[in-house]
Amino acid sequence: MSGPGRIGYASWSRLRDTVQSTFWLVPAACVVISIALAIGLTALDHSLAGRGGGSFLFPGPPEAARAFLSAITGAMISFTGLVFSITIVVLQLTSGQFSPRVLRIFLRDRTVRYALGIFIATFVFAMVVQRAVLGTSAHEGFVPRIAVSVAFGFVLASVGLFIGYLARISNMIRVSTILAEIGAEARSTLDRRYPAETDSEPANGQTAAPETGRERAIPQATAEETEPALPETVAEETEPEPAPGPAWTVAAPRAGVVVSVNESALVRLAAEASLELKLTLRVGDFLPANATLFAVSPAPGSQRPDPDRRRELQAEILAHLAQDHERTTEQDLAFSFRQLVDIIERALSPAVNDPTTACQGLDVLHDLLRQLGSRHLPTGRWLDDDGVLRLTVPQYSYADFLDLAVGEVWHYGSDAAQVPARLVSLLADLNHSALPVHLDVVRRWARTIGAETTQGATPLAPNSALPGNPLPASALPGSPLPAQTGGEGKPRI
Repeated sequence: MSGPGRIGYASWSRLRDTVQSTFWLVPAACVVISIALAIGLTALDHSLAGRGGGSFLFPGPPEAARAFLSAITGAMISFTGLVFSITIVVLQLTSGQFSPRVLRIFLRDRTVRYALGIFIATFVFAMVVQRAVLGTSAHEGFVPRIAVSVAFGFVLASVGLFIGYLARISNMIRVSTILAEIGAEARSTLDRRYPAETDSEPANGQTAAPETGRERAIPQATAEETEPALPETVAEETEPEPAPGPAWTVAAPRAGVVVSVNESALVRLAAEASLELKLTLRVGDFLPANATLFAVSPAPGSQRPDPDRRRELQAEILAHLAQDHERTTEQDLAFSFRQLVDIIERALSPAVNDPTTACQGLDVLHDLLRQLGSRHLPTGRWLDDDGVLRLTVPQYSYADFLDLAVGEVWHYGSDAAQVPARLVSLLADLNHSALPVHLDVVRRWARTIGAETTQGATPLAPNSALPGNPLPASALPGSPLPAQTGGEGKPRI
């Protein structure tokens, strides 16, 4: 169990995300496997010594085997240095051209990690096998022919993988590929955290209740055994009795961003201890060290735990929450929005001046906002099996996502050639497709952009006072989407 000042991995999903984001794990695993394989094949060669072998095995004497393996080790270490240099250059280019926050896409890419791992493994394998070559052809020489032949196979595999690596890197630095990768990651997070609803049965055991809906934790095993499942939403006719003020608080043991919360495990813990937990910030927000992370209150009619029990509860609570130095997309859909907006803003900067790239980013945001707008967002209130409120986690609203996607882009791109028309088209489509509960913020932004596009006013900041202009006719239900036109009515490309 985690100590009082330690935050754990929260769940298997968090541990898996950490493994996928740790660049050195795959190369290290490849090196360990190559050493074990070299030792095993050398032992097999010793056991089969003098029995001959097939025509596909290395036929040369010890001197030839040493020269062959020496050539492999020298070539592969140079090869690995070249691959590493290319990777560093690509990372620098991507960070400067698009955004530093997209680097984790490259660090998580399987082709890059496995390419570097196989190249290093080939070098280490040849080094270990070379040690097993004994004597000379005239004095009791021994050649591990199977191992040397496998080393040659490693070289051929490395050449093929290098070609695939170059193709992958060349494709990854294209802006369309980067946007597609961010979009795919965002859709995966959206489907996990905001499952789509059907007419018959909600996804992942959730039901929608727009007005009084609250989350209910699905019973599951311990956090160490399963991933946190999104609890189902239930509706109640009346609000619960207000809970008393917090009896004590749980402080963050270190500074960092909250990246993962195991809601189901925290609900079970709170139910067992007759507590109510309130997280003070959203997933993706930064918290300094020793700041309040949780407010803890005893359930109505229950006693406040003694100091020793409170310390134990604090350790258990912290074990179900994870902090990191940067945001991730494991539970933070807004981070994907932030990555896309950063790329769009960089494209709209005077130094780059690339509105077409900005519109490509808006295409991805449009798709995400359309899917999000067709779903009821969670309230962040989790109940136990008896319907008692046990956990409150602040959530992003649809207005938060729309302000992030539209507000900053409009601020920097209101005078760009293509951006205003693209934003009008986006908002008009959302006005047709979004649920009624989300339409207020869509129409506020449509009025803002429509008024300022007509009047040439300075862009408004998100959530500021919006003009009372009526929604343009093109954005009303049943109206066709506005055409994206350039100067003098010409279609914009």
